[in-house]
Amino acid sequence: MSQNSRDRIRILAENRRAPHDYELLERFEAGLVLTGSEVKSVRAGKVQLRDAYAEIRGNEAWLVNLHIAPYTHASVFNHDPERDRKLLLHRQEIKRLIGKTREKGLTLIPTKIYLKNGWIKCELALARGRKLHDKRQAIKEREREAEAREALRRAGWK
Repeated sequence: MSQNSRDRIRILAENRRAPHDYELLERFEAGLVLTGSEVKSVRAGKVQLRDAYAEIRGNEAWLVNLHIAPYTHASVFNHDPERDRKLLLHRQEIKRLIGKTREKGLTLIPTKIYLKNGWIKCELALARGRKLHDKRQAIKEREREAEAREALRRAGWK
C-alpha cells in the first residue's frame, strides 16, 4: 500500500477564486495552530478563505484574514473569528518563502483547508496577481481547449 492511498483527505474549504485571480506557481502544505472551538467550527465547514493571505513575520508564518465562524456551543470560551493564526512549516520552507515573497509581485494565499488523517492542514500557493488582460487570455485558452475536446468527442475520439 502506497503512502498516498493511506492518506485520507476531506476538503473542508476551498478558495475557488484563487486560480482565476492569481497565477499559482508553487504549493505548500502547512499545519494550523487552532483552539478547540476553532477546530469544531472548521470541521463543520464554517471557514471562509476569500480574503485570507499568509505572511512571514520574523521566522514564523501567519495566516491573516482567515474567517472561522464562532462555534455555537462554545459559549463564553469562543474564539475571535478574525485573529491571525500561526502556520506550521519547516524552517527551510520558511526561509525559502521569505526569499520568494520578497520578489516583486509574489504573495502567499491559502487555496484549501482540508482534513488529512485527522489533522487540519492548509494548502498555500505562491502566487502572482493577474491583470485583467491575463484573465481574459486564460478564459480564451480554456474555451479553445473545451472546443477542441468537444470536436474530438464528436469525431469519435475519446
